[in-house]
Amino acid sequence: MKIVVLDGYTLNPGDISWDALKKLGDVTVYDRTPQDKLLERATGADVLLSNKTPVGAGFINQLPNLKYIGVLATGYNVIDVEAAKKRGVIVSNVPGYGTASVVQLTFALLLELTLHVQRHSDVVMQGDWARSADFSFWNSPLIELAGKTIGIIGFGTIGQQVGDVATAFGMNIIGNSRTRTDQSHRKNFRWADIPELLERSDVVSIHCPLFPETKGLINAENLKRMKPSAYLLNTSRGPIIVDQNLADALNNDIIAGAGIDVLSVEPPQADNPLFKAKNCIITPHIAWATIEARTRLMDMVVSNLAAFINGSPVNVVNK
Repeated sequence: MKIVVLDGYTLNPGDISWDALKKLGDVTVYDRTPQDKLLERATGADVLLSNKTPVGAGFINQLPNLKYIGVLATGYNVIDVEAAKKRGVIVSNVPGYGTASVVQLTFALLLELTLHVQRHSDVVMQGDWARSADFSFWNSPLIELAGKTIGIIGFGTIGQQVGDVATAFGMNIIGNSRTRTDQSHRKNFRWADIPELLERSDVVSIHCPLFPETKGLINAENLKRMKPSAYLLNTSRGPIIVDQNLADALNNDIIAGAGIDVLSVEPPQADNPLFKAKNCIITPHIAWATIEARTRLMDMVVSNLAAFINGSPVNVVNK
């Protein structure tokens, strides 16, 4: 069985092993695959593994040997799943591997926005504390989370664990999700539609998938619904936010700050307006990338493929 990994570098830049995958077939790993090389590299493959390399209908239909596409991620919008289904090609993803890591970065961003840990450390190292007349000083407002309300858009597995941590901080929770599961065990929780969630939350954290109905959800109109003291977090998918609209909201004090791990185009263009926005923290899509999460991802990719080979595919997204 010929297995081609189209873009293996982000999953494994060298600190984990491909050996388990190699036991399942003849494996070729490419760090990255530009679109003009996709057909050349994929020709003859029985299995394609892709993280962010788009695999569209035009390519799928030119690969007669192709039987299986494994997504090296949870989101699978880079694969034309309907075209694969028409061809009888199974597409599997990897859900849940990075939940703990995404939750951790969500609160790392929020704590930086509310306590400015790095900013205060920087000025200490520059001598400001040594020159201070007082035993304590701060140069930015310090915000306590207890008693604040966090609105979580996308109250699935990740969103619920964000809620668990928020509860530990003493926060109240407003949730929004396409499916409203039983949350009666949460005494600090209620459901709301998007407009009310935005209006009432001190923190809005995005954890929903990228669908047509969520693309551009956080736009100028919805940003104006938020409190001027509110913070926006996005560790989900970049296109859920309209970058220019968020930059304008930050620069015009419509909201207080933003912490985002994803942008609408990745890697971003050098002139992305958020790079010059006020009180905006941007990390380079790293919420998923702890070594623990990537190791789980590798294990699940191998497990998915092994299940397919054994005739019982799992995590299929195009049934």
